Amino acid sequence: MADNRDDEGPAQYASPPCFMHELDPEYREPISDWTDVRRWRKAERERLINTRLAVSADARAAMSARIADGLDALIGDIAGRMVSLYWPFRGEPDLRGWMASINDRGGRTALPVVIEKGQPLVFRAYRPGDRLEKGVWNIPIPAEGEPVLPDIVISPIVGIDPAKYRLGYGGGFYDRTLAAMPFRPLVIGVGYELQRIATIYPQQHDIPMTTLVTEANTG
Repeated sequence: MADNRDDEGPAQYASPPCFMHELDPEYREPISDWTDVRRWRKAERERLINTRLAVSADARAAMSARIADGLDALIGDIAGRMVSLYWPFRGEPDLRGWMASINDRGGRTALPVVIEKGQPLVFRAYRPGDRLEKGVWNIPIPAEGEPVLPDIVISPIVGIDPAKYRLGYGGGFYDRTLAAMPFRPLVIGVGYELQRIATIYPQQHDIPMTTLVTEANTG
């Protein structure tokens, strides 16, 4: 009898079709094309930001305080160290009080500044009370301040995967900056537990965080 399986629909599978997507809520179909990855990241970025903004301001403040405690436990003695932080944006953990405490304990702080699209960030020395001006997206940046190279970079996340690859806002600034630095600082991603995702579909240009601090965990 002739073998007609190629004409019989499901019989043509060399192996049974995979139904993992129906069993595992963390399952993600592989994406290899960069255009598709960018499209997926844009949608996932919007979803995660909206989820973060849906958390009450009081709850975010409490989680930010726990993140600050986790950073202290991770870093230890801060005296003499230069730490780059960030100005909170769209529901990110607010670490401005912790920034002030670094300076009170003998450390130094800086903020990242976007100089030009497609170029690395510049870190500019800043301590609470210094004059600020509006930068990209109207985020405050130091009006003056010498360029510095931080020992520790605190990077807010939009999402992060188990390999510590960070989903940001899509500009690629942190990746370019870390790649251009003459040494690798301790890079700490900060965010909320709700921002953990299965993967960001990392590409060659993506640089993982050293570690992650959330309101519940370090690492």
